[in-house]
Amino acid sequence: MRKESELYAPIKTYFEAIGYQVRGEVRHCDMVAIRPGAPEAEPIIIELKSSFNVTLLLQALDRMKLSSTVYVAVAKKKATRSSHSIHGLRQLCERLGIGFLLVTFYKRKAPFVEAICHPPGWTSTEQGSLYKPKPVKTVKARTSRLVREFHARSGDYNVGGTTKQPLVTAYREKALRVANVLQEGPLRAAVVRSRAGVGDAASILQRNYYGWFERQSRGIYTLTPEGTTAVTQYANIIAKLPGLSQ
Repeated sequence: MRKESELYAPIKTYFEAIGYQVRGEVRHCDMVAIRPGAPEAEPIIIELKSSFNVTLLLQALDRMKLSSTVYVAVAKKKATRSSHSIHGLRQLCERLGIGFLLVTFYKRKAPFVEAICHPPGWTSTEQGSLYKPKPVKTVKARTSRLVREFHARSGDYNVGGTTKQPLVTAYREKALRVANVLQEGPLRAAVVRSRAGVGDAASILQRNYYGWFERQSRGIYTLTPEGTTAVTQYANIIAKLPGLSQ
């Protein structure tokens, strides 16, 4: 059975090919896609599962509070190769107003992503005439937080569908920038702010959410052993953060 995380790369490639920017694990969503230059457009949310089940549908319905454009994506298995089985799943997704992506994996060539159906707004006339799902009211505040988190990240450092691994959120990115600068030794918060390019560096140092920083004296901070470990653990991420000198 394929892992959920194995679906991430082919789905990301699918949406990037049609002009979207993609991030993994954004505010509990496995994947979020946003078209650059279209600030008013709703984000696309994709939920990944190794197999089609009720849990996946419930997750998708919950994500519709954030966006009306939600897809579920699963790997194609022997159990879903029957055209009758796929047709039934397609009808179910259409009735719920959810898009359905099927990923076929091969031994010697790249995976193939097939759009079985699209959410309302993406559907054909024939498909849309089958059933008009009841709109789910999105919560604008939650949608705004999702979009802000998406844009606050400098890159895509998480693989959607992974579990039990720390996520590189926008906040963690900033904390890593601060920690990277403090490798030089104890520094004033104002100096850290300037060198790290993090406007709220002082707040991050004072809050010390991850336990990486220690106040040495008034306004002066240094790294804790945990902070030093984090710099090593996330060295590959720090190397990718724009504007940082290593």
